Amino acid sequence: MLFGHLRGRRVKNISLFTLFLVLAMVLTLSVSCTVQGSIMILENPNGTGFEIDLKNWSEKDQCKLFLNRGDVLQIEVVRERGEIALVVSGNKGSEPYAGNRVESGVFTVTVSETDEYMIGIIGENATGKLKVKIFEQY
Repeated sequence: MLFGHLRGRRVKNISLFTLFLVLAMVLTLSVSCTVQGSIMILENPNGTGFEIDLKNWSEKDQCKLFLNRGDVLQIEVVRERGEIALVVSGNKGSEPYAGNRVESGVFTVTVSETDEYMIGIIGENATGKLKVKIFEQY
């Protein structure tokens, strides 16, 4: 009788310990699956561009700009470390720019049709800045 009572307590302690281990594993996995780093996007109030600051960022994001046929985007990239990919694509299917492993520099992209464009960015431990603005409007 005495040993039966102790055996029940031992099972209860093992069950609580197992529950604690499972919770610790779930918390560890959820923390390791979260987005790494940070991204801050500041849009121009007049809708003509935006600036992006990245710090050890590994994820995808996008911004929208409405552009007219012949508009020129000026894109300035300052890549301090990591990898940055950039895509400019219209809702109607045009893709005037796509680049992997974009390096620091300034370049322009001209759009051939009036559309709402998505400027997509993908980072892999990326730290740096991007500035996108409508350089010329027609």
